[in-house]
Amino acid sequence: MAMETKRLTESATLEAWAIRTRLFKVGDELAPFVIESLEGRPLVEGDVLAVTSKIVSLSENALTPRSEAKIDVIKREADQYLGEGGFGVHLTVKHGLLLPSAGIDESNAAGDFYILLPHDPFGTAKALWNALRLHYKIHHLGILITDSHTQPLRRGVTGISLAHWGFGATQDLVGKTDLYGRPFKMTSVNAADALSATAVFLMGEGTEPCPLAVLRGARLEFRPESDPNETRIPLEEDLYRPLFSGPNSRAISAGPATAGTSSIS
Repeated sequence: MAMETKRLTESATLEAWAIRTRLFKVGDELAPFVIESLEGRPLVEGDVLAVTSKIVSLSENALTPRSEAKIDVIKREADQYLGEGGFGVHLTVKHGLLLPSAGIDESNAAGDFYILLPHDPFGTAKALWNALRLHYKIHHLGILITDSHTQPLRRGVTGISLAHWGFGATQDLVGKTDLYGRPFKMTSVNAADALSATAVFLMGEGTEPCPLAVLRGARLEFRPESDPNETRIPLEEDLYRPLFSGPNSRAISAGPATAGTSSIS
């Protein structure tokens, strides 16, 4: 289904709702699960579908037994291991994100294993985008693979985008002017993370089976391709680089970067 880059909506109203589903099982296929779960309320032009990374991991069988020492799993899964932080938490970089324990999850795992982050979240987002556009016969659709994370000096978790497809994840304001006519010099809006925060808030943290959310009315530029590096900042350019460069940090080679991975050395 051919499409061209297009800003679909100028609406300032955003609708969003979580989708309660059956439990997703290891090895289930994502696209049929989404279509089944959205029965009676289909996706329409300009929608963004958010999918929690946990069911993406389960679809990929991205699991490892708890019998393996967790620190060994963390170091194997991390793109960069930064060392032990507070409260025994190990700080890492994974898929271009600063995450504790390489994003390994011990909750919502029906069995004696850890749930790892998806191996190729961008590849999964693209495949789901293709399947759902074809099924619903729509052109403009956004896909988000979401996770939750903590932020330094802030309590609680918020949602973040692990991967996106079908729209521009950032909106560059450099050269435009603010309300008082002053030009923006550095500002870029991260639409993918902003929408992910909304979606994760609605989906909750696992007390109910709501692994999907639909966001409707977002002002986005829909496009047929997405770049994993659009939201990532190289380590040498990051504002918080000193935090990544302590004596305990250790880069772990993850091989060549692919559509869904980031290797930092």
